[in-house]
Amino acid sequence: MARTEPTRGRARVGTSGWLYPPWRGTFYPAGLPQRRELDHLSRQVGSVEINGSFYSLQRPESYRSWRERTPDDFLFAVKGGRFITHMKKLREVETPLANFFASGLLTLGPKLGPLLWQLPPRLPFDADQLAAFFTLLPRTTSEAAALAEKHDHRLEGRSWTTTEVEQPLRHALEVRHPSFCDPSFIELLREHDIGLVVADTAGKWPYLEDVTSDFVYVRLHGDVELYTSGYTDEALDRWADRIRTWLAGRDPQSEHTVGAPAPPRPAGRDVYVYFDNDIKVHAPFDAINLAKRLGVQPPEEPRNGVAPGKARSGLT
Repeated sequence: MARTEPTRGRARVGTSGWLYPPWRGTFYPAGLPQRRELDHLSRQVGSVEINGSFYSLQRPESYRSWRERTPDDFLFAVKGGRFITHMKKLREVETPLANFFASGLLTLGPKLGPLLWQLPPRLPFDADQLAAFFTLLPRTTSEAAALAEKHDHRLEGRSWTTTEVEQPLRHALEVRHPSFCDPSFIELLREHDIGLVVADTAGKWPYLEDVTSDFVYVRLHGDVELYTSGYTDEALDRWADRIRTWLAGRDPQSEHTVGAPAPPRPAGRDVYVYFDNDIKVHAPFDAINLAKRLGVQPPEEPRNGVAPGKARSGLT
């Protein structure tokens, strides 16, 4: 009898953002126009996390431009606004959520991937507060478009409230207060189908590996020095092994899991990984090297005579 290979999810590996001056002349070829930096990165990784949306509402024309400048199979994760998570602290955020979804991210169409919500370090676990927030989150692009219609005057003349594709929306939560190391938090995420962000922060904030949805979202901020240190070959090998386990639909237990194990998922789980160790230009190279280990490296495509991955000189 022929052996049936196990079903696996899909891995996407990329970086948190792409507009970093230190990358210029190191990862980005010298002389590459800033407007072409996303073009260059997107031919080497399969996804990128839009983090400008965390600091301010973007515009539909920006999202549309990002979509048009990337390959057909590229995917964007979008980081939710800090006005919602850090200033309002998830309270009374119906209108801010409508403004966020009206700001243009639906113009990404089929390239719209998971949505990241990062909580501030001083916000502790509050089950009722989180449940109320989760209830407000749209779970499909049509629900997001309907919510976007409720935007306020700040989006007049610059909103986008329609969707060209009907697809599910995935939400992931990154926590930074130690009170979240609680089995009831894990159960709450599973109840609302919210992914827990596996966040490697060099020990500064909680590190949890519990699987809470049909996907896993990983943010690698540096394992020795936050935002600065690169990942060694051995560290990347360990991450690749861990990711393969999640892709196969398993939920291994360790000292970094606090909830009961999630049931195996025969169809596998998708995994999104974003490197945020950008200060010394490690992020893009670590992303490329991890993607190669997982066999998901996009085919290299020379652009303007510059083959991707050839500009490593000067990496520190």
